[in-house]
Amino acid sequence: MNKKLGPWQQLSCRQVYENPWLRLEHHEVKTPANTDGIYGKICFKSIAVGVVPIDDEGYTYLVRQYRYPLEEYSWEIPEGGCPLNTEPVDTARRELQEETGLLARHWFKLQDLHTSNSVTDERAVVFIAAGLSQGRQALEATEDIVVERVLLADAVAMALDGRISDGISVAALLKVHIMLSRFNGNLADYMASMPVIITP
Repeated sequence: MNKKLGPWQQLSCRQVYENPWLRLEHHEVKTPANTDGIYGKICFKSIAVGVVPIDDEGYTYLVRQYRYPLEEYSWEIPEGGCPLNTEPVDTARRELQEETGLLARHWFKLQDLHTSNSVTDERAVVFIAAGLSQGRQALEATEDIVVERVLLADAVAMALDGRISDGISVAALLKVHIMLSRFNGNLADYMASMPVIITP
């Protein structure tokens, strides 16, 4: 095979590993400098979703869990994996309830992201959830999660000073902060400016 990908040429593609969540490919390539090279590509079988839940008092909810690949605990917004044939907002709603017990009446799309575009095709979709009420948490067997209700401003400070290092969480919290600043921090005005995706 010889496939043109921008300034790159893909000469071959071979699957070297697969599990229910991802596939690892080995590519032989011609680089943009026309030299021979190799490329490892991780292809995900799901879309990452994240949720910034914001209540009427200006608080958000963070989750703390152990991240096996990093061998450390991580503070994050609620997140999960969305099967490719599923609407991301439906998965976001499920993940929010599973991890925090929260239900939301209003959903807004915040942003699309590529999580690590030098090695993987994984993309993420992030939402804001509002009109919150407390339901029942339903953690998966592999999850050991602590939930913390914090002022949105404090969560932004955690993203700025490194206490939150998860890329999706940092990007989402900083974007919310920037967008809110355009409305002088008025949450109601900010929400009113955004199209509602779903009101279950």
